[in-house]
Amino acid sequence: MNNFNYSNAVKAMRRQSAVKRKELIKNAKCVVIKIGTYVLTSNTGLNRARISNIATEIAELRKQNIRVIIVSSGAIGAGMKALGIKKHSLTISKKQAIAAVGQNKLMHTYEEIFKKRGYHTAQILLTRDDFKSRLRYLNIRNTIMELFKENVIPIVNENDTIATDEIKFGDNDTISALVANLLNADLLIMLSNIDGLFTVDPKKSKQASLISEVDKIRSEIESYASDSKTGAGGMLTKITAAKMGTQSGVTVIIANGLKKNTLSRIMNGEKVGTIFLPKIDKRKTGRKKWIAFAHYIRGTIIVDEGAKQVLINKGKSLLSTGIIASKGKYSIGDVVGIADTGGSEFARGLVNYSDKDVEKIKGNKTSRIEDILGYKSYDEVIHRDNLVIL
Repeated sequence: MNNFNYSNAVKAMRRQSAVKRKELIKNAKCVVIKIGTYVLTSNTGLNRARISNIATEIAELRKQNIRVIIVSSGAIGAGMKALGIKKHSLTISKKQAIAAVGQNKLMHTYEEIFKKRGYHTAQILLTRDDFKSRLRYLNIRNTIMELFKENVIPIVNENDTIATDEIKFGDNDTISALVANLLNADLLIMLSNIDGLFTVDPKKSKQASLISEVDKIRSEIESYASDSKTGAGGMLTKITAAKMGTQSGVTVIIANGLKKNTLSRIMNGEKVGTIFLPKIDKRKTGRKKWIAFAHYIRGTIIVDEGAKQVLINKGKSLLSTGIIASKGKYSIGDVVGIADTGGSEFARGLVNYSDKDVEKIKGNKTSRIEDILGYKSYDEVIHRDNLVIL
């Protein structure tokens, strides 16, 4: 009897999960689609047949008045094929030159294929620094929104031709999450060369099991990702991107873009890939998303348990009295992480004092700041308006 009840309970949970997936996807009006290098390329260069299939699926979404933006990898891969360069140790300048050639070929292919389906494409090249400036951040959004009005398909890629240390694993995974947050997108789909997140790397073990749904990205989920490599960025960068998205209310799906009709099946609500459920109750404002995810984290402030509870439960500002320690070097206006005594980061914010000054005033009451520093610009180390709970 117990087994029967348990079985029914499991079936009920699965039905609820399927309904939840369909509802989230059915209501999606803005979708970011990140396409990995292995999906776009083959041994002979850009895979036009696969790009054409994906373009057809995207065109169908546009006909349903769903706004679509593509975040595309593939520039370096296309450039290497065009120039006959094999993947060995490449210098940064060599990668930049290859990307310059490949980006041109990539965009020409996109434009040609989408034009046959009645759509123009627009190229938007970004680096992480473009998100750091609030003005540039908003300008990116304004440009994309205008392109939507003109019925154009925006295609974003990292600006590898001028990037230096940004040319590294997973940048377009990160950019796809930043773009999804920037646009208040409902859905982020990352098309890769693997079916989704597995318990272990399926290429290494027959015991690998696909995880179809993740309600919260815990340390266990991240440990699964650490053991799985896919594409240039690896699964861990995709999980990091999924965390950024879900924390801002975006539904995220990782799926196999090598399989035909993957995108259409996802949008029809089929159980494809791994879905990461959004934190609907934590929809952040545009400015709070910018603070939380668009910046480099310059340091970390460690706070006591009392300060942590006040920040999380009462929405208060961070005061010097609750600070235990400071790590890293940061200046006024930089973004720092806020962590508890166990080292777990639970918030981020724009800091009003430098690391040297925070070190001096930590643990002291606000009334003592001027005596200690010789000045007091603010009562708060981080004002609540500039603080985001993760």
